[in-house]
Amino acid sequence: MIPRYTRAEMARIWEPDNRFRIWLEIETLACEAQAELGVIPAEAVRVIREKGNFDIPRIDAIELEVKHDVIAFLTSVAEFVGPEARFIHQGMTSSDVLDTCLSVQLMQAADLLLEDLDLVLDSIRARAMEHKHTVCIGRSHGIHAEPVTFGLKLASWYAEMDRNRTRLRAARENIATGAISGAVGTFANIDPYVEEYVCARMGLKPEPVSTQVIPRDRHAEYFCTLAVIASSMERIAVEIRHLQRTEVLEAEEFFSKGQKGSSAMPHKRNPILSENLTGQARYVRGLCIPAMENVALWHERDISHSSVERYIGPDATVALDFSLRRLNGLIKNLVVYPENMQKNLDQMKGLVYSQKILLDLTQAGVSREDSYRLVQRNAMKVWEQGKDFLTELLADQEVVGALGEAKIRESFDLNYHLKHVDTIFKRVFGE
Repeated sequence: MIPRYTRAEMARIWEPDNRFRIWLEIETLACEAQAELGVIPAEAVRVIREKGNFDIPRIDAIELEVKHDVIAFLTSVAEFVGPEARFIHQGMTSSDVLDTCLSVQLMQAADLLLEDLDLVLDSIRARAMEHKHTVCIGRSHGIHAEPVTFGLKLASWYAEMDRNRTRLRAARENIATGAISGAVGTFANIDPYVEEYVCARMGLKPEPVSTQVIPRDRHAEYFCTLAVIASSMERIAVEIRHLQRTEVLEAEEFFSKGQKGSSAMPHKRNPILSENLTGQARYVRGLCIPAMENVALWHERDISHSSVERYIGPDATVALDFSLRRLNGLIKNLVVYPENMQKNLDQMKGLVYSQKILLDLTQAGVSREDSYRLVQRNAMKVWEQGKDFLTELLADQEVVGALGEAKIRESFDLNYHLKHVDTIFKRVFGE
């Protein structure tokens, strides 16, 4: 990812220094286990633990010659360790190091993303409580439907992001496996105890059947989970973009002092954060496709997945980490305009109460077909002639004859639509 969309905390996970330190720890732990089994001398392990180190420019230089990153790494380590380095990598294959390391990095990335989600959830919850009873119009197909509250919109976002937190925790658990099983995964040259020892100390579980690689369905699940989170993020961003439209203006991204909205039009205040998040979501979603294509490898292993994962591991996690932090700031600082919400609610002159009148008529004994006809013929006068819905209903003798004037007026009570807000909030946020 480019620096513009990268937070240092996530970037550090994917930097060579972190990767090689994980490799070194895997190799050293494997040596410790081998020593316990009597395969290598205990004194050699002490030297490896004390002297083990690497030089990144040296690794790069060696790799230019040998065309193999793990061999280049082991050569660099050997230059620090000395003769005892001959015991490093005993019975292991490159995938043992690479795959186990990738699992650790993806766990580290998931931990940061879970922190991000917690921040987003806290911000959504706070704004939901703030606007629990802030009334606005609900829309379906972009058209005025019936009243809701802005707090209910936020509660919906919270519930979805809470599900995403559960998904990410599950994906983290399922990616947290390691493999130290040797060539084609048979443990022919290394005892399964070594795998158990290394995994226990790296916070992993042994992969039950690793062939020669950790099965990529785990990785596909992980990246698809990130894509789902990105899609939820975009749902929020698109809603805010719509609410900030000039004709709507029910909510607006915070516009800081000195900020400029357009190089050509000084009056502009554009939803640039939400639009940026929409673009970021498209990018993260796009990365789940190659992750799924990585599942089908040849036989016990090939490296068609390797180059893909060198991209999508850092790119997906870095992009989503940045985006969730941006989303958190957007929600915390979102400017809400309750007066505009009320104005928009009143714009259609009472049409939002049409369903209540329809139901009242059916309850009064009128067939549903006739009820719909009576309500719609008065509603169309509002659409086409700008009439007031309540006034038209009160002038319609068939409607008045079925319901009476008092019942019609009673059906235009806004509180009728909001009576279960508390129930919904208890479902989402608890007592």
